Amino acid sequence: MHRSTNHTAYSGWRNLMAITVIALFAVNGGSRLFAQQTFAATTELPNAPGFQVPEATASISGNVSDVRGGIVVGAEISLNEKGRPDGRSTTSDGEGHFLFHNLAPGSYAVVISSPGLETFQSPAIVLRVGQKYELPAIALPIAPASTVVNVVLTQSQIADDEIKLETSQRIAGIFPNFYTAFLWNSAPLNTRQKFKLSTRATTDPVAFFTAGLVAGIEQANNTFPGYGQGAEGYGKRYGAAYGDAFIGRTLGSAVFPSIFRQDPRYFYMGPANPTKARLKHALLAGLVARGDNGRWQPNYSHIAGNAAAGAISTLYHPDADSPGELARNNALIGIASGAFQGLIREFLWSRFTSKVPSYAKGKPAAGTHP
Repeated sequence: MHRSTNHTAYSGWRNLMAITVIALFAVNGGSRLFAQQTFAATTELPNAPGFQVPEATASISGNVSDVRGGIVVGAEISLNEKGRPDGRSTTSDGEGHFLFHNLAPGSYAVVISSPGLETFQSPAIVLRVGQKYELPAIALPIAPASTVVNVVLTQSQIADDEIKLETSQRIAGIFPNFYTAFLWNSAPLNTRQKFKLSTRATTDPVAFFTAGLVAGIEQANNTFPGYGQGAEGYGKRYGAAYGDAFIGRTLGSAVFPSIFRQDPRYFYMGPANPTKARLKHALLAGLVARGDNGRWQPNYSHIAGNAAAGAISTLYHPDADSPGELARNNALIGIASGAFQGLIREFLWSRFTSKVPSYAKGKPAAGTHP
């Protein structure tokens, strides 16, 4: 009985020891397992939404040409991000095309340069994730100071091309709008070109039609009775009306602009500029002209041309005022008409003028280049 009791006690002690070892192993192993699972959980947590990196899937592309519509190959194009160089650059291909891809969302600007042409910088471009942004058509004007030996076109050749474009401009496709320069940085005209533009304007069919209309109104109202009536009176009135227009245009837009070295055209500012600035520019058109040197100066050509035309008209207008009076009156009328024409050129005719190149949009906004 005693032996059996000891054996039972020993067996119980042995079982207790076994249970203790198993328990310790289980606790120790469970701790390791818990630690491993905890570590894995902490290392495999997904990024919080606020720290995710934006997908770089957006792009900016465009096409580069010059003011003549020619493709610019090999133009240097760089990318600025938030006003600082981004470090990325490329060149335009054989079609004038360029592309920046794999861009993250943000604010960018594109800078384009090419030898002999003015540098272009786009306004800020705000890209969204995955946005494919294409810049509007980019036309680089000829750099005004590009007189190095590798320049292909002279200013005179550029001006000839611009005159061809300007003499195709018509209001509603009918009435000439030859003297509005929609390209703000147009090349200056030499004497030959000023006379060429004047001749083109005074020999246009609309000029002859207008003289006939004026003569008819004068005939109906018996203006200048000394001309008489009938076919002879109408012929005299027609000749006088056309003479007024021809002499005034030739003197004010060719002769005196050549003497004073001034440009006879109106330079359109366009909607990229404040309305107040456009109004001021238009109203001063009869008093201020752009010199051939690019600087603004008193419009001697327009004022003197109107005065001289008025004085000369006394030679063929019967019962006219004295040459001095007509010169003074025509000069004042010329200043007023210059302001009126400036207003309608700036705010009205521009809307209805055909054959204006897409890149000719007036004066670029402050801080940008055309």
